[in-house]
Amino acid sequence: MEPAELLRQGDEVLVAVVEVAGALVIFVGAIWAAVRFVVEGLRHRTAAVFTPIRLSLGRFLTLGLEFQLAADVLRTAVSPSFAQIGQLAAIAAIRTALNYFLGREIRQEQRQVAEGKHGA
Repeated sequence: MEPAELLRQGDEVLVAVVEVAGALVIFVGAIWAAVRFVVEGLRHRTAAVFTPIRLSLGRFLTLGLEFQLAADVLRTAVSPSFAQIGQLAAIAAIRTALNYFLGREIRQEQRQVAEGKHGA
């Protein structure tokens, strides 16, 4: 087997591992948030208890998206074509925008939680 082919196959394995890791992070975060949502929803009937749950889910989503972006970068690491570079640029722009707005929402929610604690 040629070194270039071996490198391509290794890259495919790495991409798959990183994609699965990202999907698992998002899946675990969604399950964890859903369980907390149900438990906290049964204990407390106020909307304020759900803000920390949303913050945690947002962190899981952000981390999962970072893994997915890393997998896309790895996919184009071995002899990329112009089409692959263009796809990576589009995917990176979309995921970066998602992360930016998700991070902004997380910071806003954190400020609201902090103000609620100081105001209480």
